[in-house]
Amino acid sequence: MSEHKKSLTMLLYYHGEKDAAVQFAAEMESSGTADAIRAEPGNLQYEYFICQKDPQTVLLVDSWADQEALDVHHASPMMSRVMELREKYDLHMRARRLVSDESGMTEEDRKFMKP
Repeated sequence: MSEHKKSLTMLLYYHGEKDAAVQFAAEMESSGTADAIRAEPGNLQYEYFICQKDPQTVLLVDSWADQEALDVHHASPMMSRVMELREKYDLHMRARRLVSDESGMTEEDRKFMKP
């Protein structure tokens, strides 16, 4: 039986003083670092969102085709740049790791979706 590769999504919550997390995300975008990560093989999504409840927190949705693609990303020069910027803005983080469910969305789930 062959092992099926499952896609992974990391939810990374960045928090800093004042608007440091927002500045971090803006620099990731303006410097081209975020686009370079999006162009890496296996990247499915790389997007920043500002938390409405706590505007000092930025959420990164970071999705990869499989663990191998994420491991290659973690070993890439892009991670060094991300780490430099995290330090520059003195950010704290928490993370959640989500693994794909091959069954997809159910009919019951679809009842709540607007096409």
